[in-house]
Amino acid sequence: MTSRPYHVYVLQGRGQRDYADCQAALAHVPARMTTLPFLGKEDEVIDRTRDADAIVVSSSPITRNVMSALEGLKTVVRTGVGYDVIDVPAATELGVIVVNIPDIWVREVANHALSLLLAWNRKIVTLDRQVHAGVWSGTVPGEQTGSLHGETVGIVGLGNIGSAFARRVAALEMKVIASDPYVAPARFAALGVEQASLEALAERSDYVSVHTLLNAETRHLIGEAFFRRMKPTAILINTSRGPVVDEKALARALQEKRLAGAGLDVWEQEPVAPDNPLLKMDAVIATPHAAYFSSPAVAQVPRRCGEEVARVLTGQRPLNVVNPEVYAPGATLRRL
Repeated sequence: MTSRPYHVYVLQGRGQRDYADCQAALAHVPARMTTLPFLGKEDEVIDRTRDADAIVVSSSPITRNVMSALEGLKTVVRTGVGYDVIDVPAATELGVIVVNIPDIWVREVANHALSLLLAWNRKIVTLDRQVHAGVWSGTVPGEQTGSLHGETVGIVGLGNIGSAFARRVAALEMKVIASDPYVAPARFAALGVEQASLEALAERSDYVSVHTLLNAETRHLIGEAFFRRMKPTAILINTSRGPVVDEKALARALQEKRLAGAGLDVWEQEPVAPDNPLLKMDAVIATPHAAYFSSPAVAQVPRRCGEEVARVLTGQRPLNVVNPEVYAPGATLRRL
């Protein structure tokens, strides 16, 4: 173990958060914590964190170059579920432990996805604007309004959040199907969800909700081929990661009336560009990557991250290791 206090850097997201609870969780290690603002370039991360033993990161890039340059770096902890800002294969090769917090806002994201579905189906945004403008129609506008029972919801990705979403839409008396090649049939059965191929899901669903991680396999998973299979009355909900959906293909499908609408919380570019054509469409409900948020959930983040860093720096195994290969026989962890 090092004779000096460990140095832990917290790289904030685009919004600022109080990480005092993270420092408190590190007090017994001992470790000192430095909080930095969002750093968007890898050379900035390297220059500002050269003596890092651990990094807690929201959205700054933790690339192979970053981890190679930070020779003392032992662990990177992502502040939420997704870890696409971290080059996990490089971390594994370099002996850096990658940790995420996969359970912290499962319900919040599932609730937000359901909210987007309900808001789109019931045209809440449009009706609100009409009433504020003095228009009293007494009906839900649009060519067709689904009944929200007896219809089919397709879930892409049946992990923790996808499963929570499945339980919620099942309560609305809808048929629930899902596609996830990495989930055992027993989980589908336990949830009462029918297992389907991605192609069949696209063809059968009245509502599609995306809940998969972003990686090389899932980038643009929901693209032109998927949209061409969807019903023209169907809608797409995405609260996972923006690049899972090909936005250009989505915009074309909406413009050509091959798809009825979308509810999007995540975007290929964030913040979303003001000239993004999807923002010009009344058929799209847009939110600013806020699905994760609730005050109680967000309040847990600093402490949970600090506890995981403390485990690594005291020689314990973290609760949520993204790359367990670093603990395999013959693997070499960076030294404490």
